[in-house]
Amino acid sequence: MADLSAFPITSRWPAENPDVLQLYSTPTPNGVKVSIMLEEIGLPYEPHFINIGANETWGPEYLSLNPNGKIPAILDPNGPGGKPLALFESGAILIYLAEKTGKLMSSDPAKRYETIEWVMFQMAGLGPMFGQLGFFHKFAGKDIEDKRPRDRYAKESHRIIRVLETRLEGRDWVMGDEYSIADIAMLGWVRNLIGFYGAGEFVEYDQLKRVPEWLESGLARPAVQRGLDIPKRPA
Repeated sequence: MADLSAFPITSRWPAENPDVLQLYSTPTPNGVKVSIMLEEIGLPYEPHFINIGANETWGPEYLSLNPNGKIPAILDPNGPGGKPLALFESGAILIYLAEKTGKLMSSDPAKRYETIEWVMFQMAGLGPMFGQLGFFHKFAGKDIEDKRPRDRYAKESHRIIRVLETRLEGRDWVMGDEYSIADIAMLGWVRNLIGFYGAGEFVEYDQLKRVPEWLESGLARPAVQRGLDIPKRPA
Protein backbone atom coordinates (compact mmCIF):
# COMPACT_ATOMS: atom_id res chain seq x y z
CA MET A 1 0.00 0.00 0.00
CA ALA A 2 1.30 3.44 -0.97
CA ASP A 3 2.48 5.73 1.81
CA LEU A 4 1.13 9.25 1.27
CA SER A 5 1.81 10.49 4.80
CA ALA A 6 4.48 12.89 3.53
CA PHE A 7 1.70 14.96 1.92
CA PRO A 8 -0.05 17.14 4.53
CA ILE A 9 -3.27 17.25 2.51
CA THR A 10 -3.91 13.60 3.41
CA SER A 11 -4.21 14.54 7.08
CA ARG A 12 -7.21 16.74 6.24
CA TRP A 13 -8.67 14.50 3.54
CA PRO A 14 -7.45 10.95 4.34
CA ALA A 15 -7.14 8.47 1.50
CA GLU A 16 -9.32 5.40 1.92
CA ASN A 17 -7.37 3.75 -0.88
CA PRO A 18 -3.92 5.36 -1.10
CA ASP A 19 -2.95 3.13 -4.03
CA VAL A 20 -5.19 5.07 -6.44
CA LEU A 21 -5.06 8.64 -7.68
CA GLN A 22 -6.49 11.17 -5.23
CA LEU A 23 -8.62 13.98 -6.68
CA TYR A 24 -9.27 17.15 -4.67
CA SER A 25 -11.95 19.16 -6.39
CA THR A 26 -15.39 20.71 -6.66
CA PRO A 27 -17.80 20.26 -9.61
CA THR A 28 -17.14 23.68 -11.16
CA PRO A 29 -16.16 24.19 -14.83
CA ASN A 30 -12.48 23.86 -13.88
CA GLY A 31 -13.03 21.00 -11.46
CA VAL A 32 -15.06 18.80 -13.78
CA LYS A 33 -12.35 18.83 -16.43
CA VAL A 34 -10.41 16.34 -14.33
CA SER A 35 -13.35 14.23 -13.13
CA ILE A 36 -14.61 13.94 -16.71
CA MET A 37 -11.12 12.99 -17.88
CA LEU A 38 -10.79 10.33 -15.20
CA GLU A 39 -14.19 8.91 -16.06
CA GLU A 40 -13.32 8.87 -19.77
CA ILE A 41 -10.00 7.07 -19.37
CA GLY A 42 -11.20 4.67 -16.66
CA LEU A 43 -8.29 5.30 -14.32
CA PRO A 44 -9.16 4.36 -10.72
CA TYR A 45 -9.33 7.37 -8.43
CA GLU A 46 -10.71 8.60 -5.14
CA PRO A 47 -12.50 11.98 -5.16
CA HIS A 48 -12.45 14.40 -2.24
CA PHE A 49 -14.95 17.26 -2.15
CA ILE A 50 -13.28 20.58 -1.39
CA ASN A 51 -15.71 23.21 -0.10
CA ILE A 52 -14.55 26.36 -1.82
CA GLY A 53 -17.48 28.26 -0.29
CA ALA A 54 -15.98 27.55 3.13
CA ASN A 55 -12.50 28.60 1.91
CA GLU A 56 -11.07 25.11 2.40
CA THR A 57 -8.53 25.73 -0.35
CA TRP A 58 -6.89 28.39 1.81
CA GLY A 59 -6.10 26.05 4.69
CA PRO A 60 -2.49 24.94 5.15
CA GLU A 61 -3.25 21.34 4.14
CA TYR A 62 -4.66 22.27 0.74
CA LEU A 63 -2.04 24.97 0.14
CA SER A 64 0.64 22.35 0.70
CA LEU A 65 -0.58 20.71 -2.51
CA ASN A 66 -1.52 23.81 -4.46
CA PRO A 67 0.08 27.06 -3.23
CA ASN A 68 -2.30 28.97 -5.53
CA GLY A 69 -5.27 27.79 -3.47
CA LYS A 70 -7.46 26.71 -6.39
CA ILE A 71 -9.17 23.49 -7.40
CA PRO A 72 -8.60 20.96 -8.85
CA ALA A 73 -5.44 19.22 -7.71
CA ILE A 74 -4.35 15.59 -7.74
CA LEU A 75 -2.00 13.32 -5.88
CA ASP A 76 -0.97 10.31 -7.95
CA PRO A 77 0.75 7.59 -5.90
CA ASN A 78 1.88 6.02 -9.16
CA GLY A 79 3.64 8.96 -10.74
CA PRO A 80 6.77 9.02 -12.92
CA GLY A 81 9.34 6.50 -11.78
CA GLY A 82 6.77 4.91 -9.50
CA LYS A 83 6.96 7.85 -7.09
CA PRO A 84 3.99 9.93 -5.86
CA LEU A 85 3.29 13.06 -7.90
CA ALA A 86 1.34 16.10 -6.71
CA LEU A 87 -0.04 18.28 -9.49
CA PHE A 88 -2.28 21.34 -9.79
CA GLU A 89 -3.72 23.43 -12.67
CA SER A 90 -6.44 21.65 -14.60
CA GLY A 91 -4.74 21.98 -17.98
CA ALA A 92 -1.52 20.47 -16.70
CA ILE A 93 -3.47 17.63 -15.11
CA LEU A 94 -5.31 16.89 -18.38
CA ILE A 95 -2.02 16.70 -20.27
CA TYR A 96 -0.45 14.54 -17.57
CA LEU A 97 -3.32 12.06 -17.53
CA ALA A 98 -3.41 11.89 -21.34
CA GLU A 99 0.30 11.13 -21.48
CA LYS A 100 0.14 8.72 -18.54
CA THR A 101 -2.56 6.60 -20.19
CA GLY A 102 -1.97 7.27 -23.88
CA LYS A 103 -5.60 8.35 -24.24
CA LEU A 104 -7.43 11.43 -25.55
CA MET A 105 -4.34 13.07 -27.04
CA SER A 106 -2.61 12.03 -30.23
CA SER A 107 0.89 10.57 -30.03
CA ASP A 108 1.71 12.34 -33.30
CA PRO A 109 3.93 15.28 -32.25
CA ALA A 110 2.22 17.86 -34.45
CA LYS A 111 -1.28 16.85 -33.40
CA ARG A 112 -0.16 16.61 -29.78
CA TYR A 113 0.99 20.23 -29.76
CA GLU A 114 -2.12 21.31 -31.65
CA THR A 115 -4.24 19.69 -28.94
CA ILE A 116 -2.23 21.42 -26.24
CA GLU A 117 -2.64 24.81 -27.91
CA TRP A 118 -6.43 24.45 -27.74
CA VAL A 119 -6.20 23.46 -24.09
CA MET A 120 -4.14 26.63 -23.55
CA PHE A 121 -6.77 28.62 -25.49
CA GLN A 122 -9.29 27.51 -22.89
CA MET A 123 -6.98 28.13 -19.96
CA ALA A 124 -5.86 31.60 -21.06
CA GLY A 125 -8.97 32.91 -22.81
CA LEU A 126 -12.22 31.02 -22.88
CA GLY A 127 -12.35 30.08 -19.21
CA PRO A 128 -11.23 33.39 -17.68
CA MET A 129 -13.43 35.49 -19.96
CA PHE A 130 -16.54 33.35 -19.48
CA GLY A 131 -15.92 33.30 -15.74
CA GLN A 132 -15.64 37.08 -15.50
CA LEU A 133 -18.71 37.62 -17.67
CA GLY A 134 -20.62 35.18 -15.49
CA PHE A 135 -19.51 36.94 -12.32
CA PHE A 136 -20.49 40.42 -13.45
CA HIS A 137 -23.77 39.26 -14.99
CA LYS A 138 -25.04 36.80 -12.37
CA PHE A 139 -23.50 38.07 -9.15
CA ALA A 140 -22.10 41.61 -9.31
CA GLY A 141 -24.22 43.29 -11.95
CA LYS A 142 -26.96 44.50 -9.63
CA ASP A 143 -24.42 46.14 -7.32
CA ILE A 144 -22.22 47.86 -9.89
CA GLU A 145 -23.71 50.79 -11.76
CA ASP A 146 -20.80 50.99 -14.17
CA LYS A 147 -21.50 48.28 -16.77
CA ARG A 148 -18.21 48.69 -18.57
CA PRO A 149 -16.53 45.73 -16.80
CA ARG A 150 -19.40 43.42 -17.72
CA ASP A 151 -19.53 44.74 -21.27
CA ARG A 152 -15.79 44.30 -21.69
CA TYR A 153 -15.99 40.63 -20.80
CA ALA A 154 -19.17 40.19 -22.82
CA LYS A 155 -17.48 41.56 -25.93
CA GLU A 156 -14.44 39.34 -25.51
CA SER A 157 -16.56 36.27 -24.74
CA HIS A 158 -18.62 37.00 -27.87
CA ARG A 159 -15.40 36.98 -29.89
CA ILE A 160 -13.89 33.91 -28.22
CA ILE A 161 -16.89 31.66 -28.65
CA ARG A 162 -16.77 32.46 -32.36
CA VAL A 163 -13.17 31.34 -32.47
CA LEU A 164 -14.48 27.98 -31.26
CA GLU A 165 -17.39 28.14 -33.72
CA THR A 166 -14.95 28.63 -36.60
CA ARG A 167 -12.66 25.87 -35.35
CA LEU A 168 -15.55 23.40 -35.33
CA GLU A 169 -16.45 24.02 -38.97
CA GLY A 170 -16.27 20.64 -40.69
CA ARG A 171 -15.28 18.97 -37.42
CA ASP A 172 -17.21 16.93 -34.87
CA TRP A 173 -14.68 17.75 -32.18
CA VAL A 174 -12.00 20.39 -31.66
CA MET A 175 -9.35 18.06 -33.08
CA GLY A 176 -11.53 16.69 -35.86
CA ASP A 177 -12.94 13.18 -35.70
CA GLU A 178 -11.25 12.40 -32.38
CA TYR A 179 -12.63 13.58 -29.05
CA SER A 180 -9.75 14.85 -26.90
CA ILE A 181 -8.65 16.77 -23.83
CA ALA A 182 -9.27 19.96 -25.84
CA ASP A 183 -13.00 19.19 -25.80
CA ILE A 184 -12.94 18.21 -22.13
CA ALA A 185 -11.27 21.51 -21.25
CA MET A 186 -14.07 23.57 -22.80
CA LEU A 187 -17.30 21.61 -22.37
CA GLY A 188 -17.94 22.62 -18.77
CA TRP A 189 -17.26 26.28 -19.44
CA VAL A 190 -19.61 26.57 -22.41
CA ARG A 191 -22.26 24.65 -20.47
CA ASN A 192 -21.92 27.05 -17.53
CA LEU A 193 -21.97 30.14 -19.70
CA ILE A 194 -25.42 29.41 -21.08
CA GLY A 195 -26.70 27.45 -18.07
CA PHE A 196 -25.63 28.48 -14.59
CA TYR A 197 -24.50 31.97 -15.63
CA GLY A 198 -27.45 32.53 -17.97
CA ALA A 199 -25.23 34.67 -20.16
CA GLY A 200 -26.02 33.19 -23.56
CA GLU A 201 -27.64 36.42 -24.75
CA PHE A 202 -24.38 38.33 -24.34
CA VAL A 203 -22.57 36.06 -26.79
CA GLU A 204 -25.62 35.64 -29.05
CA TYR A 205 -25.47 31.91 -28.48
CA ASP A 206 -28.66 31.31 -30.44
CA GLN A 207 -26.89 32.54 -33.58
CA LEU A 208 -24.28 29.79 -33.35
CA LYS A 209 -24.65 26.41 -35.03
CA ARG A 210 -21.56 24.29 -34.52
CA VAL A 211 -20.88 25.10 -30.86
CA PRO A 212 -24.38 24.03 -29.71
CA GLU A 213 -24.10 20.80 -31.71
CA TRP A 214 -20.67 20.12 -30.22
CA LEU A 215 -21.90 20.85 -26.71
CA GLU A 216 -24.90 18.56 -27.11
CA SER A 217 -22.68 15.73 -28.37
CA GLY A 218 -20.24 16.22 -25.52
CA LEU A 219 -22.89 16.32 -22.82
CA ALA A 220 -24.43 13.12 -24.22
CA ARG A 221 -21.29 11.15 -23.38
CA PRO A 222 -21.88 8.95 -20.29
CA ALA A 223 -18.47 9.78 -18.83
CA VAL A 224 -19.21 13.49 -19.13
CA GLN A 225 -22.54 13.09 -17.37
CA ARG A 226 -20.86 11.22 -14.53
CA GLY A 227 -17.94 13.60 -14.28
CA LEU A 228 -20.16 16.68 -14.03
CA ASP A 229 -21.33 15.49 -10.62
CA ILE A 230 -17.97 14.45 -9.13
CA PRO A 231 -17.04 14.96 -6.37
CA LYS A 232 -20.54 14.71 -4.94
CA ARG A 233 -21.62 17.78 -3.04
CA PRO A 234 -22.58 17.00 0.56
CA ALA A 235 -26.34 16.73 1.08
